[in-house]
Amino acid sequence: MTHLIGKQIVWQKLALRIFSMALLPTLTAYPAFGAERLKFNYGVLERSIPISSLENYAKTGKVDDDLAGYSKYVDKKQLTQLRKVLLTRIPLNQVEMSQFLYTPIGERLLQRLGKIIQTESRLSGFYAIRSALILSAADQKDFTLLNILRKFPASSISINLNQTLAIAETLQDLVNQTQNAVALINEQSQQKATTTSKPNSIPLMDLGKTGSFRFLKQTITLNDLSRNRRFLADIYLPSAQTLRTIIVISHGLGSDRTSFAYLAEHLASYGFVVAVPEHPGSDSKQLQALLKGTTDKVTNPRELIDRPLDIKYLLDELTSLSKSNPTFQGRLNLEQVGVIGQSFGGYTALALAGAKINFEQLKADCPLEDTLNVSLLLQCLAVNLPNSQYNLSDARIKAVIAINPVDSSIFGQASLSQIKIPVMIVSGSSDTVAPALLEQIQPFTWLTTSNKYLTLINGGTHFSTIAESPNATIPIPTQAVGSGSALARRYVKALSVPFFETYIAEQPSYLPYLSTDYVHTISQQPLPLSLIKSLTSEELKKAF
Repeated sequence: MTHLIGKQIVWQKLALRIFSMALLPTLTAYPAFGAERLKFNYGVLERSIPISSLENYAKTGKVDDDLAGYSKYVDKKQLTQLRKVLLTRIPLNQVEMSQFLYTPIGERLLQRLGKIIQTESRLSGFYAIRSALILSAADQKDFTLLNILRKFPASSISINLNQTLAIAETLQDLVNQTQNAVALINEQSQQKATTTSKPNSIPLMDLGKTGSFRFLKQTITLNDLSRNRRFLADIYLPSAQTLRTIIVISHGLGSDRTSFAYLAEHLASYGFVVAVPEHPGSDSKQLQALLKGTTDKVTNPRELIDRPLDIKYLLDELTSLSKSNPTFQGRLNLEQVGVIGQSFGGYTALALAGAKINFEQLKADCPLEDTLNVSLLLQCLAVNLPNSQYNLSDARIKAVIAINPVDSSIFGQASLSQIKIPVMIVSGSSDTVAPALLEQIQPFTWLTTSNKYLTLINGGTHFSTIAESPNATIPIPTQAVGSGSALARRYVKALSVPFFETYIAEQPSYLPYLSTDYVHTISQQPLPLSLIKSLTSEELKKAF
C-alpha cells in the first residue's frame, strides 16, 4: 500500500502540471485559505503528507521525515523531476487562465480532473481546482504547481487512488501498446531498407536543402460572401514563367499562416506554387479573442466544415486570378493540387481527400468518459453539427500529407477507407495531444489507397514540426515542443518535396526518395526517422 502511494505522488504532481500547462471567471465561493496536507485515499485506507514537506523539498532539495517514508519508493530521477515540476513557472496570467477554464472544453477537463483531485470531504474537486488555478495565476512570478497546491481552497487535498489507478492503468496500457507499435514500425522500416539496398545505387540528394527556384510572396484577401467569411492567404510564386502545380498548407488550431512559412518557402524553392490560408475562427486571433474575453470558445464546431471550404474557395479564387490577373496568368495548374495540414489542418487535408464526417462513429466515441485522447475534445465538437452529408472533398486535390492529424473518431475506419488518392501520414511517437497509436498508426491501417506512407518521427511531439510564430498568443513551452524541432522540420521539407513531385508534378524520378533507404540516409539523433508503406490491423494486434 505504501509502495502504491509513493508511486502515485509523482504521478499526481505530473498529472496536475500537465493539466495546468494545457489550460490556457468569477472566482468560486470557496475561501482561499490554502491546503496544508495531501491525503491519498484507497478505499477505506488513507495516508497523508504535509504540503510543507513538498515545499521544503522543492526549495532546498532536502527530504524531511514526512517525505522520507514516500521517497524511498521512487528513484532519484523521479524525485529530481518532481522538484522541477513543483517549481516550474506556468506562462499564463489570471485572465488567460480564467477565460479558458470557463469554456466547455476547460470545464470538461475540470470534471475529469475533479474525479481524482477532491475536497477533504471526498467531493469532486471541480470548483476547488478552478479556484486554485485562477488564484495562483494572479501571481505570475509564482504561478507554479506548488503555489496551486497552496491556493487550494480547503485544509487538505484528497487524491482518489482508485480513480488514479484506473487512469494510470489505462495510460500504461496505451504507453505499452504505443511502444510495441513503434517498435514494429521501426523494425519493418529497418528490414525494408536492408533488403532493398543496392551496392551500386546512385546517391540521393538531400531534399531538405533549399532548391534553385527564386520566388515572390504575395498576400491576397478572400471574401466568401456565401459564408460571410473573410480571410487572408499568402501565395508563394516561383519566378519561372511556366505552369506550376499548387500546394496548399493548412495550419493547426490556434496557429496561423506563419507557422509553416518555412515549408512554403522550401516548396516554392523547388518550383511549386504554395498557398497558405489563415482559417478565421480557429487561428491565433481566435485564441487571442478567447483570452481577452470577447469569445467563450476555443473554436466553433462549424470550423470543421469551414476549414475545408476555405481551401475549396481559395482554389476557386486562384482559378479566377489565373484568368484575370497578369501576375498569375499561365502559371497555376489548378487540376493538380496537393494539401499539407498539421493537427486540425491534418483533419482538413483528409476531409478534402475524401474522408467524410462519420456521425455514427462520433456517436459511439463522444461520451468522452475518462479518455486519454485529448484530440477527442476537438473531434467531438462535430456532434453539435447538423447530421448532414457535407461535401468537403475536392477532385482537384490529388495527394495529401497529414501531420499529427486528428481523425480516429471524426472519420474512423469507414471514412478513411474511402480515400483514393496518395496519402502520407507523419506521426510523432511522443505526441500527447493526438496520440500516435490512436490518431495516426491505427488510422493508417484503415487506409485502402494504393499509395500510402506512414512516417514516424521517433521522439517527435505534436509541436515538433511547427515553427515559432511571431503572432503566437502563448509561446509553446519548451517541454511540450521537445528536442530536435529543427530536425523534425527538416524531415518534413525533405519528404514533402519528393511526395508532391511524384504524385502532383508527376515526376516518377523522385520515387526513390519515398523509400526507407532515403529515410535512413537523412535520419539523425535525437529524432530517428522511419517509414513504412503498409501495415495491417492484424500485424498491429499481433504487436500488442
